[in-house]
Amino acid sequence: MKLAIVTDSTAFLPERIQKHPDLFIMPIPAILDGQIYNEGIDIEADEYYGLLKNSKEFPTTSQPALGEALELYESIAAKGYDTIISIHLSSGISGFVNNLHTIENAIDGVKIIPYDSKITSMPMGHMVEVAVDGIDQEKSLAEILVHLDVIRDNTHAYLIIDDLNNLVRGGRLTNGAAVVAGLLKIKPVLTFEEGKIVLFEKIRSSKKAFNRAEEVIGQHKDEIKHPVKLYVIHANNLEMALEEQKKLQERYPDVPVEIGYFGPVIGTHLGEKAIGLAISAQ
Repeated sequence: MKLAIVTDSTAFLPERIQKHPDLFIMPIPAILDGQIYNEGIDIEADEYYGLLKNSKEFPTTSQPALGEALELYESIAAKGYDTIISIHLSSGISGFVNNLHTIENAIDGVKIIPYDSKITSMPMGHMVEVAVDGIDQEKSLAEILVHLDVIRDNTHAYLIIDDLNNLVRGGRLTNGAAVVAGLLKIKPVLTFEEGKIVLFEKIRSSKKAFNRAEEVIGQHKDEIKHPVKLYVIHANNLEMALEEQKKLQERYPDVPVEIGYFGPVIGTHLGEKAIGLAISAQ
């Protein structure tokens, strides 16, 4: 077996694997004021948030075309690979990973495995890292997929959003939750449920929202039967992210706490200043 790993640009990847020869990345486009930006190619997160703040039109995102995905798979097959695990952002956010099933048998002699991470950003990047490391460690396909399932089944994320408008207008959160949040002047904590972004709890202040998310992360830590790691992910809000990283590290000193950022595509939906706290099995 010669195995390749494919992912998309919403994954926050550790630097050490970004140029791994068996890893291939599909860019996902963000559209701002009629201009298409391919994440990680045409624009990086810092620059994008500046444009987002001053955009005249509501920003949108798009899926890569299936034809582009097929071209990538064919180019990978031409390099001698016979197996591809394609790890992508949650089907609850984008239909892309489900669409990949329509081409999973399109290349003779190549086994294509579309894998729904049911999450995005850092936890998804961790799945990619584990898959790439599995290749280097000469693990079997079954062993790698089992490890991915363990991570996916033991990943929990909580989002504290500065402004719900982007999520609502983009169709990633129910209007009802946003309306209630606006009326009561609350700070909602959102989470992923079966890969979809849903309201977790309504909290009265930003400080209490962060405290609640930190507390729930700890509850998951006690429940997960594997070593875990924690993540703080920000949308152009590094100062708050560093503060949260410090609080989590003090609260859970035996667990590594990594920090990263939401790229343009996820940032488009969450809006600037959003913070995500997450936990996953290692």
